Amino acid sequence: MPERINRARRSAVFIDLDLLDYRKALDFQLETLHSKMNQPLLEDRIFFVEHPSVFTLGKRGGLENLGVSRNFLREKNIDLVQTDRGGNITYHGPGQAVLYPIVDLERNRLGVKEYVHGLEEIMKQTALAFNIPADRNPKNHGMWVENAKIGSVGISIKRGISIHGLAMNITPDLEPFSWIHPCGLSDISITSIEKELVKSGSSCGPDTDTLSMDQIKTAFIQHFSTVFDYSIRKKETS
Repeated sequence: MPERINRARRSAVFIDLDLLDYRKALDFQLETLHSKMNQPLLEDRIFFVEHPSVFTLGKRGGLENLGVSRNFLREKNIDLVQTDRGGNITYHGPGQAVLYPIVDLERNRLGVKEYVHGLEEIMKQTALAFNIPADRNPKNHGMWVENAKIGSVGISIKRGISIHGLAMNITPDLEPFSWIHPCGLSDISITSIEKELVKSGSSCGPDTDTLSMDQIKTAFIQHFSTVFDYSIRKKETS
């Protein structure tokens, strides 16, 4: 059973942004953040998105962990964006499920460590639904399958409100991860749900004969609701 945080029930709106440029998705987050600062009772928002290929840098830097030149990135039409989230350098691309919950931690009485732990739990339960034994690494945040990272967490807190969130590899091209030291770590590999299913001899999800992002959206909503005790309603656009 997934771990459950014992708090009063909360509410959020789930918004599917589909495939969207990283900077535009960041604008949605910041607009929501500012709205929540001005209207404390505004419901929390959970943005689900896939990004075109992009490398993002966290507050702990990252350029020293980029193994290719900026010219190379320009030739590949891959953006490089500095952010204010925690962590180091990471990659986002199609086939990676990204969740940006804009959550009023203070109002919902959620501690930062508790919240990060919960985001990791969402990825853990999603992986376990595909019989993938993912778990935490006591030394590094995120979600792991042995020494291979399958999901990352990076957040920023503004006046008690959290932005940014989690990214989980579902069916992405994993090659761009080889151009960096993901999260500043040089001795790890990167995996995905698709890769782990192939390794285990399965090429499908738990309930259908294909692996789809719709399955992941459903899983994320279910596990976010259970882990954080949220009532979540879906909205197709922002």
